[in-house]
Amino acid sequence: MITIKSDKEIELMKEACKIVALTHKAIEEAIRPGISTYELDMIAEKTMEKYGAVSSEKGYPSGEKGVPNFPANTCISVNDVVIHGIPSKNEILKDGDIVSVDMVALKNGYNGDMARTYIVGEGSKEAKRLVEVTKKAFYEGLKFAKVGFRVGDISHAIGEYVHSMGYSVVKEFQGHGIGKEMHEDPGVPNYGKAGRGPRLEAGMTICIEPMVIEGKPDIWELEDGWTISTQDGSNSAHYENTILITEKEPKILTIC
Repeated sequence: MITIKSDKEIELMKEACKIVALTHKAIEEAIRPGISTYELDMIAEKTMEKYGAVSSEKGYPSGEKGVPNFPANTCISVNDVVIHGIPSKNEILKDGDIVSVDMVALKNGYNGDMARTYIVGEGSKEAKRLVEVTKKAFYEGLKFAKVGFRVGDISHAIGEYVHSMGYSVVKEFQGHGIGKEMHEDPGVPNYGKAGRGPRLEAGMTICIEPMVIEGKPDIWELEDGWTISTQDGSNSAHYENTILITEKEPKILTIC
């Protein structure tokens, strides 16, 4: 069921979204060669706590028998890990690594969701291009996040742009509605036909999040039941914001 947010609900969401954006800023400032993904996760936890929020990801139900709930505050995915990477004391970042950080802040019962991909140190031209194309794909989709368009118009724009640049999109995972729950209707795929899916209305809040792979689109799930990696070992990137559909232009809520 798609929910249309009231003005009060939107204000509460803006607060959660601002906190997750501030937390990303703290992560970006801390990323360097030699730091562990666990240390970055602790920075996220402390920053959210500072602003009166908690992570919606920590303890999130796996939905699979025998798989533990997500154990960390953030999903930190390095190089060929696409999404849902589990932070670890043993995972030490090195120069040139591509690091995707996906996090959700919960405050006053509402969520703010945001993902960014960072390059450790200087990085290669190939890495920079991948990250830039992923970001641009988000903005290609955002052009259609307006009243009267359909979810499929966003999806089509993202997929067409990514493919035109020689990359692949992940088809098994997608963007989503957001509000009191981290994942709400509608689903927002990163590929598909234009003119399909629910029609966008003012007051809808959605997450647009291209997940882009340098090589083939095939992925697999690691034994931990969470980590999703590319099958061919190629690098990936992730870019996400929480969006409010308005009567005019879409508003990106995950800013600070």
